[in-house]
Amino acid sequence: MTNNSQDIRELDQGLAEEVSRFTEAWRIFRKNRMAMWGLVIFLLFFIVAVSGLIVTTGENPILDPAKVRLSEKLLRPFASVDTEMIKPEDRPVLGIYLLGTDDLGRDIFARMMQGAWVSLTVGFVAVGISVIIGIILGGIAGYYGTVKITFMNVLSLAAFFIAAVFFASGQREMALNSFLAALILSAFSFVHYFLAVRGSAGVGIFKILTFDTFTVDTLIMRFVDIMLCFPSFFLILTIVAILPASIYNIMIVIGLTSWMGTARFVRAEFLSLREQDFVSAAKVMGIKDMSIIFRHMIPNAIAPVLVSATIGIAGAILTEAGLSYLGFGVPPPHATWGNVLSDGKRFLFDAPWLTYIPGLSILVVVLAFNLFGEGLRDALNPKLRKR
Repeated sequence: MTNNSQDIRELDQGLAEEVSRFTEAWRIFRKNRMAMWGLVIFLLFFIVAVSGLIVTTGENPILDPAKVRLSEKLLRPFASVDTEMIKPEDRPVLGIYLLGTDDLGRDIFARMMQGAWVSLTVGFVAVGISVIIGIILGGIAGYYGTVKITFMNVLSLAAFFIAAVFFASGQREMALNSFLAALILSAFSFVHYFLAVRGSAGVGIFKILTFDTFTVDTLIMRFVDIMLCFPSFFLILTIVAILPASIYNIMIVIGLTSWMGTARFVRAEFLSLREQDFVSAAKVMGIKDMSIIFRHMIPNAIAPVLVSATIGIAGAILTEAGLSYLGFGVPPPHATWGNVLSDGKRFLFDAPWLTYIPGLSILVVVLAFNLFGEGLRDALNPKLRKR
């Protein structure tokens, strides 16, 4: 009787460990000290960024990153404010400049606080855009990869792409004409499909434009290969130089040029999952493809995407800082760590803190995201879980 009770308890414990995947992943993640430090720094960065949004915005912000005090320029960290020269409403909250001032007398601490929120926003929004695009294209390539594409479909996609290029470059009339051409070709494709379903003899009219070319997987993955051939930073630099300076354009451009890795991860997972028994059973039961993809396949393929997104946030922050350093990033009056670093390069020997403070901040935050992403990858790897 005792042996049976012990066997039942061991069986219950095994089932509990099998069900509680989050607990098991957290146990593995917690063992990685570097990943834990990355998580702590990430949480601190998030708190600082949200606090920066609160204290640096509004009509009368607590910390004003744009306040110019020419008599207080290039002061060292923890320098006291000159109460005789500076009006009470222009003084920093604590009466000292925690991180010093720049060449215009602006408070570096206030600018770093605002820059933290800008960097966090750019990182999360850009990665969000890239993850959405990567999941859509990777899912289509993995699930519908064997479907043939007709020559008319290729022309439609090319027309939509050309319309998007014209629209982005400001040529509205050409964009409208290309969009109308794409709609006409799409209408022809729909008519052909309708006639083919009905078995009509009129299908022969479209034979020239409706012969099969290549598969969906080939089209998407060759497009991924083409995007990977371009140096990402120089491609972003070129696009940003053409478009008007805006924080939204920066986020969109970074997102549109960094989705390729996510697409590859999702495609590989979908190619594996679509051969699983639960997907075959769902198809036999008559469940629609969209329901199979969103309710069954994406939740099982999301783990590598989370890891890629975490590391991608670090890359987006680094890219934004690089663009701002070169003068192509977020325009004034927004302060970013990149343009704070750029402003300080002229005073490297006279005021080195203008370079070291934003440079070390970027280094620590990017390193923390990378360590956190590496730890997350190990924790979500099924091979590392206890069987």
